[in-house]
Formats: sequence, C-alpha cells, structure tokens
Amino acid sequence: MTTPADRPAATGPLAGLKVFDMTRVLAGPSATQILGDLGADVVKVERPGQGDDTRKWGPPYIRNAEGENTTESAYYLSANRNKRSITLDFTKPEGQALARRMVARSDIVLENYKVGTLKRYNLAYEQLKEEFPGLVYCSVTGFGQTGPYAPRAGYDFLVQAMGGIMSITGEPDGDPQKLGVGIADLMTGMYGLVAILAALRHRDQTGKGQHIDMALLDTQVAWLSYAGQYFLTSGQQVPRMGNAHPTIVPYEAFPAADGYVILGVGNDGQYTRFCEFAGRPDLATDLRFTTNEARVNNRLELIPMLREIISQQPRDHWLTGLATLGVPCSPINRVDQVFEDPQVKARGMEIEMPHRLAPEPIHLIGSPMKFSETPVDYRHAPPTLGQHTDEVLTEWLGLDPEAVSKLRSDGIV
Repeated sequence: MTTPADRPAATGPLAGLKVFDMTRVLAGPSATQILGDLGADVVKVERPGQGDDTRKWGPPYIRNAEGENTTESAYYLSANRNKRSITLDFTKPEGQALARRMVARSDIVLENYKVGTLKRYNLAYEQLKEEFPGLVYCSVTGFGQTGPYAPRAGYDFLVQAMGGIMSITGEPDGDPQKLGVGIADLMTGMYGLVAILAALRHRDQTGKGQHIDMALLDTQVAWLSYAGQYFLTSGQQVPRMGNAHPTIVPYEAFPAADGYVILGVGNDGQYTRFCEFAGRPDLATDLRFTTNEARVNNRLELIPMLREIISQQPRDHWLTGLATLGVPCSPINRVDQVFEDPQVKARGMEIEMPHRLAPEPIHLIGSPMKFSETPVDYRHAPPTLGQHTDEVLTEWLGLDPEAVSKLRSDGIV
C-alpha cells in the first residue's frame, strides 16, 4: 500500500478537494477524471466483485507480462485516470453508514444511478443535504430527475437518436448515423463538470452546497447548437448533408489525387485565395460565387467544379500550399496518424503511466488543459477494482487494519 508521502502531491487548481465518485460507464467517469486531472482526490466507489461495467467492455484489454488479457479494457482506461478505487456495498446498512462517513469528508458527490435508487439506501441528496449543507451533489441520468421520462434508463445511443443529432448526421441519401464516440455521455460529463465548478464557487461564497441535475437528453438538445437554432429561427429542419455545411460553402471533404482533404473556407477572402491558388481566379469573380450567400445558393453548380479541380493534384499540394495562404485545409487522419502528428506530439496528448497489471507503462490520452501556474498532473493510472480500499479508508477515516479487515470479512468492502 502506498502512503501519502509516497505519492506525488497534486499540482492542479483543485488540489485539496475530495470527490466521492459513485459513477460508472462514461458520462460520470469522464467528469470525475477531469476533476482528478485538476488535482482533486477522486475516490471511485465500486461494487465488490463487479465494479464498473466498462472494465469488461472489450477487447482490447491491458495485457499482462505473459501476453494474456487482463480484466481492464481500453474503454475503462479512457475515463478513469487520476482516481483511487474502493469497493463498498452500500446496499447493506453497514455500507451505508461507511458511505455517509466518507461523504462527510467530501466536497463533491457524483452519482449516475436511476432516479430513486440511492434513496433506498439513504444516500440521495435530500437525505444528505441537512447533515452536509456544503455538499455539492451531482446526479447524472438519461432524462433528469423530473418529467415523464425520468424513471427510464438512459443510454448514449438512444439519446443521440432522441435528441436529434442523428437526424442531421450522415449522407443525404444514407441512413441516420450516430457519432463515432459516445458524445452525449461525454458532453453531459463536461457540462456537469462546469456546473460542479460553478457550484463550488457559490459554496465558497455562501457556504451552501446544492444539487445538480444533469440529463443526457437535456445536454444533447443543448449541443444541437446552431442546427437547433436554425429550426427555432426558420421552422425548417436542417437536412443531413454528409460532410457539407448548411450555411458555409465550400466547407466539406474533397477527393485529391491520392486521398481526401478537408477544405473549410470561412470567408470570401479565403475563397478568393483558394481560387487563385487553384488556377481558377474566374471562380472568385463569377457572380454566382463571389459571396458566401451566393455560394450557398449555388452550391450544386460550384461543388462539382471544385471536386474536379482538387482531384487533379495530390493531397500535399493542397495541404502545403493552402496552409501558406491561410486557407483552412486538413488531411482526414486515421487515429494512428493522429498520434503521429507533430502538433499532437508537441502538445503532449499521448502520455505513459505505470499500471500494476502491465509489464510496461500503458499509453493514455493526455489532458488538453494547459495551465501556466497550476499544471495538470498524472498521479494515478486507472485503478484496478478495489486497489485503494485499505489506503483510502485509513487515510480518509482513520480506520486501522483490523477494522478494515472486519469490514472485508463482513462483505462490506
């Protein structure tokens, strides 16, 4: 067991805060991972013998020294850095009592159980707020604590469908498509994190905590963003347009001679420079295309011409030449190419951390947050199930080894 003296001190701006993390899968864990990156002491509370469902969502898994799969999946690794794991059965009265003792030491509680579940175990916000008035308590569910759908379980895929994003994603004549990652989960975690930080600010000013009610569907509706606003403004549904943009032209993927490039012309000046570089200055003076509004209205005439022009040269011709002119142009990288990109490398977006199940350090995605005074640090690899139970109970509650052993023999931890 490591001791506080053995561990590097947190350098992030939230160092000193304690988080009682009762979340699993992606939305909640993605938020608590960021809290951990920012320096908070995050304790992940898991069911004895089972733990977070995503530990087994594989392959791929970490491989041990013999090359065999462990029980730690890549999915789990993606959202559980900078946490310590304890096992705790709060369905038992003794486990509930222990949980409340830990809540008493916590600044923040996050949970993502179905509405009403934690009330059965005396761990709902309304059962804690009087005893712990400064507690910031965040609940993450599919549909929120109120409304006709509140009792339902929520899943990212369902919410992407219900929340409208799939109706505007995909080719015009193809099937509706979800995004390639669980973006409704991830964005709910991000909005939840912002709300937690705001609630901490309020608590620091007033001494009062509060309950934060985060719903996947609410979040999905919110990040429809301008696509949702198009409908609210015009009453018209935004169609699926593949890689094209409804109100900017040209702004889509084009085939070059040896692969695809993205061309994202954001203003008329960029369009003029593109046309000159492409050897077609006439397309910048043609009244059908001189302004973005004109290009949007006449995209069916312009886009086929641009596709023909761009297809005559290799990708590097466009990527290098247009970058020099300040015209947005990009390759469509595979994931392996992303991590080989010199800019991604320079920004430290791939990190290594030692893991108790792996013979060599594991590779993880780094944090995008860069602070000048309180940098993010990487103190804990994604923990194995219950890895820190003894350590946390000793450190947070002052329990001695005999007391922890008794809890374990009783099936509480």
